[in-house]
Amino acid sequence: MPMSPTAPSGFAAALPFWLSLVMVPLVVIGALQGGLSVLLVPLYGYGLFSVLDHLLGLDPTNRDIQTGDNALFWHRAVTLIWPLLQFLTLFWVIWYASHADHLGILETIVLFYGVGTMTGAIGIVYSHELMHQRTKTERWMADVLLSMVLYSHFRTEHLLVHHTHVATPRDAVTARYNEGFPHFFARVMRECPRSAWAAEVDRLHKRGRTALDRSNPFWRYAALQAAMLLLAIGLGGVTGLVLFLFQALVAIWLLELTDYIEHYGLTRKYLGNGKFEHVKPHHSWNATHTATNWLLINLQRHSDHHARPDRRFPLLQARSGQEAPQLPHGYPIMAMMAMIPSLWRRRMNPRVRKWRAMYYPEITDWRPYKAGTHRDLS
Repeated sequence: MPMSPTAPSGFAAALPFWLSLVMVPLVVIGALQGGLSVLLVPLYGYGLFSVLDHLLGLDPTNRDIQTGDNALFWHRAVTLIWPLLQFLTLFWVIWYASHADHLGILETIVLFYGVGTMTGAIGIVYSHELMHQRTKTERWMADVLLSMVLYSHFRTEHLLVHHTHVATPRDAVTARYNEGFPHFFARVMRECPRSAWAAEVDRLHKRGRTALDRSNPFWRYAALQAAMLLLAIGLGGVTGLVLFLFQALVAIWLLELTDYIEHYGLTRKYLGNGKFEHVKPHHSWNATHTATNWLLINLQRHSDHHARPDRRFPLLQARSGQEAPQLPHGYPIMAMMAMIPSLWRRRMNPRVRKWRAMYYPEITDWRPYKAGTHRDLS
């Protein structure tokens, strides 16, 4: 991929990634005005950026990976200010909608679908960036963001399970070939909390501690989530609680749609004795669509993220079609396609089969892998 002629520094270079902040006033306008204005956030996140992707095309350029944090100040700043902005926006709109007379039931549902889009498509994506960094402040911010959608275990599951076992049967959030999203979503909701808890317990046992040791982050997760629930009730009563739970469900649904897209049908080769090959660029789907990478802070450059999980988002490298499989569209359109299983399979299954022929021509049996056999996960 071509290298950018200049390193990403200064506010002008970071400005496109600040477009996510526009969701905050759109939520406020929707709450204050009601009517069709409650559609502003979905139209912005799904519609406008998909149109911009079509108009602006792909951006395969890469920045210098040696660029230091000081030169990335304005890029980092957007992730650092977002937790407070999201907190204030979320709980203000819960309070306001719980007491407003001009919002009907349908308007409120659509409004909080937009709120969930903000806390999911932006908030969880930013928490993902923050949890991978080395500073305690950034990791704490990730915890706060995840607690606002009642999905705190995602930090443990993502760091200790997904990055280790991606594209193997041991990773619940690697979507199986031919697996529809509804089945995937139900399976992830069932398996991921258990695998996250097991990973933390295993880590504590290796340190000679019990599962109930105070260093278990699940205590922190529970406290933060309880605080968010109590605040929602305090601001809006039962209505506030229902609205909070609904936006959290939307946010989680969007996260798992993204997980579904990122590794659908891709598997690591089984080497025997319970071992799989190392993670490689071709074990993640990628998209270099310009606008949606602005909105999602380069999350679609997913292969490079798995190669260097702590690499800050401006420095994530685009991978060519020879290195990694490419999606036909950015995540918003792919997410909408995933909600129609027949359409998804028609568009993506041929790509998976092409991927298999390209990277693993020696494998002829793609039936689901089972322990003790030679077969890979399908």
